[in-house]
Amino acid sequence: MGTYILGISAYYHDSAAALIREGVIIAAAQEERFTRKKHDPSFPANAILYCLEHAGIGLEDIAHIVFYDKPLLKFERLLETYLHYAPRGFRSFVTAMPIWLKEKLFIKDTLNRELNALGGLKGKAPLLFTEHHQAHAASAFFPSPFQQAAVMCLDGVGEWATTSVWQGDGNRLQPLWEIDFPHSLGLLYSAFTYYTGFKVNSGEYKLMGLAPYGEPKYVDLILNNLLELRDDGTFRLNMEYFSYTTGLTMTNQRFADLFGSPPRKPESPLTQKEMDIAASIQAVTETVVLRLAQTVHKETGNDYLCLAGGVALNCVANGRLLRESKFRDIWIQPAAGDAGGALGAALSVWHEYLDNPRETNGTDQMQGAYLGPAFSPVKIRTWLDEQQIPYLELEEEQLLHGLGEILEKGNVVGWFQGRMEFGPRALCARSIIGDARNRDMQSVMNLKIKFRESFRPFAPVIKHDKVKEWFQHGRSSPYMLIVANVQYEKRLPVSAEQQQHFGIDKLKVARSQIPAVTHVDYSARLQTIHPETNPRFYKLLDVFEQRTGCPVLVNTSFNVRGEPIVCTPEDAYRCFMRTGMDYLVMENFLLAKTLQPEWQDKEDWRNAFALD
Repeated sequence: MGTYILGISAYYHDSAAALIREGVIIAAAQEERFTRKKHDPSFPANAILYCLEHAGIGLEDIAHIVFYDKPLLKFERLLETYLHYAPRGFRSFVTAMPIWLKEKLFIKDTLNRELNALGGLKGKAPLLFTEHHQAHAASAFFPSPFQQAAVMCLDGVGEWATTSVWQGDGNRLQPLWEIDFPHSLGLLYSAFTYYTGFKVNSGEYKLMGLAPYGEPKYVDLILNNLLELRDDGTFRLNMEYFSYTTGLTMTNQRFADLFGSPPRKPESPLTQKEMDIAASIQAVTETVVLRLAQTVHKETGNDYLCLAGGVALNCVANGRLLRESKFRDIWIQPAAGDAGGALGAALSVWHEYLDNPRETNGTDQMQGAYLGPAFSPVKIRTWLDEQQIPYLELEEEQLLHGLGEILEKGNVVGWFQGRMEFGPRALCARSIIGDARNRDMQSVMNLKIKFRESFRPFAPVIKHDKVKEWFQHGRSSPYMLIVANVQYEKRLPVSAEQQQHFGIDKLKVARSQIPAVTHVDYSARLQTIHPETNPRFYKLLDVFEQRTGCPVLVNTSFNVRGEPIVCTPEDAYRCFMRTGMDYLVMENFLLAKTLQPEWQDKEDWRNAFALD
């Protein structure tokens, strides 16, 4: 049967489970996809059950179960922080302690209790623990294409580490150095996420998307007051401006005074100031990441770099790393946040704890990140018939050619096929797609489909062999973790009057032949499609290119604002009917909105999901 290892991340945010067999990734999923609670931190019972079901095994068949964190070390950091900042941290202390003393401090007992509730361990599988950044580093290096590489992990905070550097070699990871709490690039970025009115641990990508609308006017203010940044990229924060060590907010009054106003209220209108602040902290973040990378390259002499941790989801910084650092190539774990810790913990046990060898095959081991549940045509047809939902069942060629015409006419399509993605990005298994050439597509998708802020850009998805023709990017980008600029010859001329636009008004200008996915600075968060991992979507792009001459579509996640990406056919149909999508594809079934019965669920989606 082989050796199965189950990795678990839980109790902070983005809980997940991952299953490997003889070192090969079998399944991985976030709990939020099953419970429909975004960033669900609870024990990932549903994700575990899915992994076991996919493998056709029970818990009794698991050789090792591993948790991605060492709670006692984290508790030590919590206590030392409160003691250091006493009495200022008392409010935060009395809020956190009951949860720790009831649940997190005795996490081994909690995990055993939860696992036994799923079917019982029968005393067979020992429960192991990795350190938080060890799990991140393992998730970055072990599935990577590189036999040897430097590894950087950057996030908010693990037990103590906020930034860590590792040397990966074969089946070993050697820790080199780290920066510890409270000095954290991730928490610095989150502080500005909070200050600009977005939700911490959820809205950081909005801040990144807002940055191109602004000017980096506050860079010097940040570097002179908030951050002591050294030439080698290491840093210290001036904690007099932050409250995350002592209070219930990220920033304090001194921070507000520095920037001349209190934090923006969530959902209130965005002003040019927030855009300029976003541009400034994004510029500072990129500078820190680039300096750290140059130092790591100089110290280790590696040609390759692997990244994980929440900051590794900053695809603008990643793009600059790829273009400007001295590394020949970089690889980023697609589930770079805490969810990926479940996978990293399992791989760490296989390679480091059990000392099993590791082989590379010229590509990564993530299988396109398509590691979640799939639903057979039989299951989908049965469900559609039970619900008396009208549909067409088509052969693949007929379906794809019909979709090419549907997309060319400006329709928005929900796309549901194969195994669900692992990680925060929809990668054309659970996606909403449209024509990237359509000038209205960006606003239509934002306001009528996703119900989200108008400034937020959409990602292009393109055949991997056509990427150089359309983007200034010479490599694959299968996980939508690199930002690249649109090629000059694909750009449209911008008049002198249009160049004077500021802020959100920049949105009104079509800047390329694919305006729906071209941000106001000509950048795009790029996803390449490969026939080896997603052959059907590659064929769809090919059909669309034959019709239009353009191998690019819009790809955004199949959900509305605040909702986790859809998992099941039921989730997909509900989202389809609640929004302005025109068509839904589930495997070989095509559903037209105009033919659907009246939607009976009158609940407003805003009441179903908390805004992110």
